[in-house]
Amino acid sequence: MNLRAAIAPLPAALERNRNFFLSLLNESTTLSHLAQAHAQIIVGGYKNDISTVTKLTHKLCDLKAIGYARDLFLSVSRPDLFLFNVVIKGYSTNHSPRSSISLFTHLRKNTHLWPDNFTYFFAISASAGFRDEKVGTLLHAQAIVDGFGLDLFIGSALVDLYLKFSKVELARKLFDEMPERDTVLWNTMISGLVKNCCFEDSVLVFKDMVADAEVRLDSTTLAAVLPAAGELQQLRVGMGIQSLATKLGLHSHVHILTGLISFYSKCGDTETASLLFDQIDRPDLVSYNAMISGYTCNNKTDSSLRLFKELLASGERANSSTIVGLIPVFFPFGHLDLTLCIHCFCVKIGVVSNPAISTALTTVYSRLNEIELARQVFDESIEKSLASWNAMISGYAQNGLTDAAILLFQNMQTFKVQPNPVTVTSILSACAQLGALSLGKWVHDLVKREGFHLNIYVMTALIDMYAKCGSIVEAQRIFDSMQEKNVVTWNSMICGYGLHGHGKEALDLFTEMLQSGVSPSGVTFLSALYACSHAGLVTEGDRIFHSMVHDHGFEPLAEHYACMVDIFGRAGKLEEALEFIERMPVEPGPAIWGALLGACMIHKDTRLAHLASKRLFELDPENVGYYVLLSNIYSVDKNYPQAASIRQVVRCRSLAKTPGCTLIEVGGVPHVFTSGDQSHPQTKEIYAKLEDLMEKMREAGFQAETVSALHDVEDEEKELMVKVHSEKLAIAFGLISTEPGSEIRIIKNLRVCPDCHTATKFISKITGRDIVVRDANRFHHFKDGICSCGDYW
Repeated sequence: MNLRAAIAPLPAALERNRNFFLSLLNESTTLSHLAQAHAQIIVGGYKNDISTVTKLTHKLCDLKAIGYARDLFLSVSRPDLFLFNVVIKGYSTNHSPRSSISLFTHLRKNTHLWPDNFTYFFAISASAGFRDEKVGTLLHAQAIVDGFGLDLFIGSALVDLYLKFSKVELARKLFDEMPERDTVLWNTMISGLVKNCCFEDSVLVFKDMVADAEVRLDSTTLAAVLPAAGELQQLRVGMGIQSLATKLGLHSHVHILTGLISFYSKCGDTETASLLFDQIDRPDLVSYNAMISGYTCNNKTDSSLRLFKELLASGERANSSTIVGLIPVFFPFGHLDLTLCIHCFCVKIGVVSNPAISTALTTVYSRLNEIELARQVFDESIEKSLASWNAMISGYAQNGLTDAAILLFQNMQTFKVQPNPVTVTSILSACAQLGALSLGKWVHDLVKREGFHLNIYVMTALIDMYAKCGSIVEAQRIFDSMQEKNVVTWNSMICGYGLHGHGKEALDLFTEMLQSGVSPSGVTFLSALYACSHAGLVTEGDRIFHSMVHDHGFEPLAEHYACMVDIFGRAGKLEEALEFIERMPVEPGPAIWGALLGACMIHKDTRLAHLASKRLFELDPENVGYYVLLSNIYSVDKNYPQAASIRQVVRCRSLAKTPGCTLIEVGGVPHVFTSGDQSHPQTKEIYAKLEDLMEKMREAGFQAETVSALHDVEDEEKELMVKVHSEKLAIAFGLISTEPGSEIRIIKNLRVCPDCHTATKFISKITGRDIVVRDANRFHHFKDGICSCGDYW
C-alpha cells in the first residue's frame, strides 16, 4: 500500500514536465531558442518522448530548419503517424516535394503504420511542387484504394492540385462527384477556375454555391469570385456580390473592399472604385496597389502616379505588385517615356528581375513594337516564370516575328517549362500567321495531352490555326465539337470560311450565330462582309452592312467601308462602288481608295484607277503597292509611256516593293523561295521539273500572262520572268519532294499573280495533285484544273 502511494504521483509529475517543455517550445520564436529548448529536453530525459519531439519537429519546420527537423525525426526509433505527418507536411511547406513524397512512400512500404486523410492531404499538397500532375494522380489513385476517394479534406487538395496544373476537366469531375462540399472546397473550385481564366465557369459555380442553402459563404468566397466578374465586366454580377457582402456583414472587410476596387476598375468605373478606396480607414499596401492598377488600366496615369507618390510619402515600401500596377500594360501607346522611367526605377531599387515586373515590362515593350527592349528584359530576368515566357512568345507573334515566337517556344520546351493555355494560344497564333501546319498539329496533340481541349480560348485558336493553314475541314470539325462557343469562336469560323471562298457557308453560320443568341461584334460583320466579297455575294453583303448599322447600331469602321467597296468593285459595279464612297459620312482613307484601285485592276478601268490613285498618292504617298497596281493597269491598257512614268516616280522616290516569296513545308521543314531563286540545294532538280511542267502545260494550251512583268522587255523575256515566280518554284519543289498523289500546300506573302494562278490550275490537272495556295488575301484550292475561287479573286 505504501509503495503504491509513493509511486502514484509519478505520472502526474511526468505530465507536468512534459507540459513545461511543450510550453517552452510554444514560446520559442527563433532557431536559437529552439536549440536551447532541445538541450533542456535532452537533459530532462524527454528526448524520446514522442509528443515533445513531435512538437519540436513541428516548430523547426515552421522556422524552415528542415535539415534539423529531419535529423531529429531520424533519431526517433519508432515514430508514430502524427510525427510522420508533421515531417511530410514540413518538407512540403519548405519546397522539398521529392523528400515529402519519399517519406510518404517509406511510410507505406516500410512501416506498420497506415496513412490517414491528413497524410494524403500533405502528400498531395507536396505533389503540387512537381512540374506536372502525374505524382498527384498516383496519390489520388492510392487514396481511392485506401478508401479515401470521397474524403472531403483530400478532395479539396486534389481539386486544388488539378487546377494548379490547368486540368480543369479533372478538377470539375472530382468536384461534381464529391457527396458533400464544404466552403473550402467551393472556394478552391471558384478561385482555381479564375486562375485558369475560366471566368464564366467560375461565376456559374459561385451561383450554384449561393443556391446551396447548406453551405456558408465567407469573405474568401466573395474575394475569389470578384476577379471573374471583373474580367467578364459583368457589372450586375459584381453589384450582386457587393449586396451579398453587405447582407453578410462582410462589406467592411478590407480584402472585400479591395476586391470591389479592382472589380469596378475593370468595369471602367474608377469613380466608384475611388469612393470605395476612401472608405478604407487605413488602406494597406494591397488596397493601394488595387487602386493604382485601377487608374492605370483605365488610362488615368496621372492619378496612378499621384497615388504612387502618396504611397511612398507615407513611408510604405512599394512591392512588385505596386510596380506592375503602375506599368501601362493596357494603354501603352504614348507612354514609352513613362515605361522607361519605371524600368529605370526598378533597376535602381533592385527589383527589375522580379518575374512579375519583367513580364509586365516585356509586355509593354512588345506592344510598343520595342521588341529588342522586350527581349533584353526577358533575357536579363534571372527567374523566368511561365508568364514571362508567354509574354515574350506573344510579343513576337503580335509583331509578326513568327519564326522567333516558334523558336522561343521550342527553347521553352528544352527548359522543361510546362505550357499553359495562354502559351498554346500564342504559339497557335504564330503557326496561323506562318502557315506552319505540322507544328500546329503538334501543338494540337499537346492540347489533347495536357487536357486543354475544354478551354474555349485554346479551341478557338485551333480553329483559327487550321483555317489559316488551309485545313478548313479540320477547323469545322473542331468548331462542331465545341459545346461552348463565344463570339470570337464564331468569328474565327466565319472568317475561315471567307478565307477559303465558302461564302454561302459563312453566311449560313452568321445566321446561325444570330439565332443562337450570341451578340455579334464589329469583327463578326467584317468577317461576313469579307466572305461576301470573295464569293461575289453583292446583295447579301449590302443587306448585312445595312443590318449592322440600322438593326445592331454599329458605327462602321474604315475596314467595313473598304469591304463594301471591295464587294461592289470585284463584282464589276465600279460606279456603285464610287457612289458608295461619295455617300460615306466620313472621309474615305487609304483602305477605301485602295479597294477601288484593286477593283480597277481586275476590270481594267483606267479612268477610275486614275481617280483612286490620285487620292491614294495624297493620303499614303510611301506605299509602293499603289504605284505598282496603277503601272500594271496602264500596262494592261497598253499605255506604256504612262506605266513607265509611274515606275520612274517609284525609282526617283526610292520606294521599294515588298519582294514576293513563297513558303512550302516538307517533312516539317519550311523552305522559302523568291522569284528566280537559285539558292536552294536542289535548284537543278527544281528547274528541271519546272521546265518539264512548262512543256506539258504549253502542250495543254497554257499561255503565259505577262501583265505583271516589266513592259519594256521582249515578250520572250516577260514569259521567262513570270516562269520563275516563287510560287512556281515552290510547287516544283513540292512535286519532287513529296509522295505522288499527296496534297501540296504553299503560302505566298503577296497576292498570287494571274499567270501563276493559271499555271497552278494547269499543274493540278497535269499532275493529278491537289494544290492549296494561301496568298495575302485568301485561299485557293486547285483540283483537276479548277480553282475554288472560280477565278474571282
